[in-house]
Amino acid sequence: MDALLRADFWHTLTRLGEAQILLPAFGAFSAWTAARLKAVRSAVAALLAVGAAGSLTLATKVAFFGYGIGWPALDFTGLSGHAMFSAAVLPLLLARCVGPQGRPLAVATGVALAALIGVSRLAVNAHSMSEVLSGLAVGGGAAAVALHWQNREPASARVPRLLLAGLLAWMAITPAAAPPSPTHGWVVRLSLAVSGRDVPYSREQMHRDAAARAAAVDAP
Repeated sequence: MDALLRADFWHTLTRLGEAQILLPAFGAFSAWTAARLKAVRSAVAALLAVGAAGSLTLATKVAFFGYGIGWPALDFTGLSGHAMFSAAVLPLLLARCVGPQGRPLAVATGVALAALIGVSRLAVNAHSMSEVLSGLAVGGGAAAVALHWQNREPASARVPRLLLAGLLAWMAITPAAAPPSPTHGWVVRLSLAVSGRDVPYSREQMHRDAAARAAAVDAP
């Protein structure tokens, strides 16, 4: 029973890192930033930073699934999208909910939650350590850029309570209620389309190929 509860916990927690859950919330807050605060530069900087991180993550996945570009020694097949989006978006959302004095704690809480989601990717056997850490690093870099611009806004800039309540409800309900995320299937289909492969390259194939190369080198 305890093992089942732990499994349910990790599978529920890991869903908080899905793009279909984080990006709508991020988009709503970015729109509010631009429209209500007139902080267009801050909103654009956040969108560009998160967009660049997402594009890099996508590129690593297409490179692996479509072209077999990975790093067998580190068990690396591409950046963890869940870890990247969590680290990029959660600190921004939480920092937006408080005033300047509370932002350091809010950002630290977002980083801690993103790290926990990263651990969940390991717990559900979705990614390797290298994929989670690199995803967190790229997402954290995007958040740092966006927070630099966010910190230049007026001291009174914070979301209204209604928007905050909506965010809390969204993050509480969607992990259990949202349908399975289709993004992995989309990425695989895109990888096959651009590379011309019939089937996606796999982690198991990467390690088999690496072992075969090592055996060929060692052969007399």
